[in-house]
Amino acid sequence: MIPRARRDRVSRAILRQFRVAVVNIDPEGRQGLIDWKTAKNIPPSQKIAEAVCDIAHRWVIYFGAFCLDDQGNRYIKAAEIEPQGIYKSDSLAGVIEEHYCALVKDCNPSHIIGSGWIANPGGVSLDEEQAYRIFEACGAWQVSAAA
Repeated sequence: MIPRARRDRVSRAILRQFRVAVVNIDPEGRQGLIDWKTAKNIPPSQKIAEAVCDIAHRWVIYFGAFCLDDQGNRYIKAAEIEPQGIYKSDSLAGVIEEHYCALVKDCNPSHIIGSGWIANPGGVSLDEEQAYRIFEACGAWQVSAAA
């Protein structure tokens, strides 16, 4: 049995090495793992799942509402939060829901075509360009074709 502190260090190193972030896209409810720097999909594995879910992290969560204006131009209404303290992933549901719903509610209902969030267990903040690239790589704008 690996001591907990060592297991936690190894898990955090894995998340840093692969620059892992969890992405959720609605209304489909698609969820997956992505390299937040390259916007490439990370195939799920037991080690990465355990690293994300089994230990507490300092999370940074980027929320985005995908919109089309009256001229058909894409834009994202966004907000980023960094909850105080460290949390296991399953403890974030209420925080995510509260901020996520507030952002979507604040959007023009005739413009919104979908929404999503990027949760980074490494505590890295994303700029708008990075978040847009990640959402686009995850198919956020295909939502518009289906809507």
